[in-house]
Amino acid sequence: MNPGTAALTRGLGVLELLADDAAGSGLGVVRLAALLGDDKSQVSRTLQTLAEHGYVERDPDSLAYRLGWRVFALAARTGDARLLAEAPPVMRALVRALDESVHLSVRKGASVLTLLAESPSHELHAPGRVGGLTPVATTSAGRVLVSDLGPEELDALGLGALRRTIEDVAACGYSIVREEFEPGLVAAAAPIRGPAGSVVAALNVSGPRFRFDDRLEEAAARLVAAADELSVTIGGLLPAAVSRR
Repeated sequence: MNPGTAALTRGLGVLELLADDAAGSGLGVVRLAALLGDDKSQVSRTLQTLAEHGYVERDPDSLAYRLGWRVFALAARTGDARLLAEAPPVMRALVRALDESVHLSVRKGASVLTLLAESPSHELHAPGRVGGLTPVATTSAGRVLVSDLGPEELDALGLGALRRTIEDVAACGYSIVREEFEPGLVAAAAPIRGPAGSVVAALNVSGPRFRFDDRLEEAAARLVAAADELSVTIGGLLPAAVSRR
C-alpha cells in the first residue's frame, strides 16, 4: 500500500473509533493501536497530526483522545447544513422577542458544542462562544440534548444521578436551569429533532437572573415552537408523529 494511502487509512480508522466511543471518555494510544491492529508509534504520529489540525484533542489528565472541534464543525457544515442555514432567522426572531442571547447547540459526548449564537444589541447579555464547550449536566441545552437517551446511555455519560430530571425534561419537552452552570445565569432550552424523531440539536436562551427569571416559562414556550418549526423544516419528526408510527 502506498505510504500516503496507509496514513490516510490509519487516520480515518482513528476517527471512526473515536466516533464510536459512546461514553465520550476517549481512547488512549495503546487501545487505539490494538483496535486498529497497527503499530503504536505510527498511531501516535497520526494522532499528533490530527490534533495539530483540530480533528482530535487530548485530555491532559487521562491522556485519552477524543474527537476535536473541527470534526464537529465539518459535520455541521455538511449533514446539518440545512439546519445551519435555516436556524439564524429563527434565532434572530427569538432575540427580538426575548431580548436575550439565543444559541444553537449539539452534543459532543458529555459536553455541549455551540454552533451558532445570536445576541441582542445591549451590553449586558450572556454571550455564547461558537465552538465553545459547556457541560451537559448543568446546562439547559445539555439536558435537552440527552433527553431521548436511555438509562444505560445516561449512566455511560455519568448522568445517572440526573435521570429523574432528564425524564422530566423529556416529558415536558423543554428544560429550565437556574444558576447551576453559572451564578446569576438562568436559561431555557428545547429540542430540535431529526428524521428519526431523535434529538439532533437544541435551541436555548440565557440571561441574567435579575432580568430574565420571571420570563423563563414564556421563553420555554417560544423555544418549543421555534424548535418544532426547525424540526419540520429539516424533515424531522415531532414526538406526536413518532408515537403514531
